[in-house]
Amino acid sequence: MLFNSIEFGFFLALVFCTYWLVLRGKTRSQNAFLLVMSYVFYGWWDWRFLSLIAFSSVVDFFVGLRMHRTEKPAARRLLLGVSLTVNLGLLFVFKYYNFFVDSFIGLFADFGIQLQPRTLHVILPVGISFYTFQTLSYTIDIYRRKIEPTRDWVTFFAFVSFFPQLVAGPIERASNLLPQFLKPRCFSYELAVDGGRQILWGLFKKVVVADNCALYVNEIFANYGQLSGGELLLGTVFFAFQIYGDFSGYSDIALGCAKLLGFRLMINFKYPYFSRDIAEFWRRWHISLSTWFRDYLYIPLGGSRGTTLLVLRNIFVIFLISGLWHGANWTFVVWGGLNALYFVPLFLFKQNRRNLDTVAAGRLLPSVREVFQILTTFLLTCLAWVFFRAENLSHALDYLGTLFTAPFLPENFRYFNQFTLSMILIMILLEWVFREKEHPFRLDELRIPLPQPVRWAAYLLVSYAVLNFINYKVEFIYFQF
Repeated sequence: MLFNSIEFGFFLALVFCTYWLVLRGKTRSQNAFLLVMSYVFYGWWDWRFLSLIAFSSVVDFFVGLRMHRTEKPAARRLLLGVSLTVNLGLLFVFKYYNFFVDSFIGLFADFGIQLQPRTLHVILPVGISFYTFQTLSYTIDIYRRKIEPTRDWVTFFAFVSFFPQLVAGPIERASNLLPQFLKPRCFSYELAVDGGRQILWGLFKKVVVADNCALYVNEIFANYGQLSGGELLLGTVFFAFQIYGDFSGYSDIALGCAKLLGFRLMINFKYPYFSRDIAEFWRRWHISLSTWFRDYLYIPLGGSRGTTLLVLRNIFVIFLISGLWHGANWTFVVWGGLNALYFVPLFLFKQNRRNLDTVAAGRLLPSVREVFQILTTFLLTCLAWVFFRAENLSHALDYLGTLFTAPFLPENFRYFNQFTLSMILIMILLEWVFREKEHPFRLDELRIPLPQPVRWAAYLLVSYAVLNFINYKVEFIYFQF
């Protein structure tokens, strides 16, 4: 069930009305209802995969309880090992087994040794990378004694499968989301209205910006050998806004849906294309994943402590595994490695925590230096996105090779679509103006307040654009991860 589908519109309306009109004030009943509807939502793709998320939930629910009851270090490590083995084992089998088998066979083939492949014919379950990391954070935090387990299995299962963020995040921590399931929730008109605005903004980024960019990205990447350098550069820029509009649009819709139900999820994007260096970009892009790797892998490896070589090792481990998390393809590993190379000079010169504030805070326009920094960071990011978008390493390298060697100007300007470029520009302008807010559709929070008729006209105009361009069959990019 896609967020940009008619089915989800009816589904959300049913959930909202039942949740607040029928079950209002009945916290446990609301949780049970959310659990059932979340399983309906997830089973809409393939009901067989419900057994996987249910199995992970059962294992981690009982592991958490048992871990909390014992003080023996060896027993606690064993229980944590059970959780890690089950969850990462399922993730490996469904997402990475064929990838590693094929890579292993290819390596031997390079030496003239032919092996018979034994691959599995499996379908990647939607969202398995997201809910696996979410439930793992629960058992790891219990092991670290940061949280206590819940004894309410309905609440825990609802936490793992909460439908707004189930299939593409944000990857929630139990310390943030689980307490919200345990306490009574009261309807807030202001929160619901803000949620509705954020949903509309997310749909605009997905339907109007990302899906229109995708039309040209697909054609440019498929025919790169016949195009000019300028067109290939435009293809990388279009993909940068496609993936941003698609993924951050999903996150906005998820946060908005959660607000309609009285929940607050963590912010997953903070206007990353206004970043002044790569370190700042990764503090603003897919924040739930970046902080997950920081807390559960980078810091346990030693973080920024130790010798320079050890820290560099930790940096590359984090970026390479982050790349592999995105997909079973060497292109994602190279993408992660390239971002690590971008990051290393900042670390070596102790500049990686230089830009912690909002760019041009308190000012309308950035300085010339800030403009240069933003554009440089954006272009470096775009070059890395080529590996993310390409079908394989040969495709990516050929694309980049043609980009830098082909004549820059095309014979005609067929890919310079004015409408798509204007929608990107509108998105950039709105996000710049509201870069210190959670999302740009808080039009009533401008320094110079807009009259209510103007605000409503803006909402109606965006709604019209969404309805005009919506394609109910176009999935979100991150569903494949």
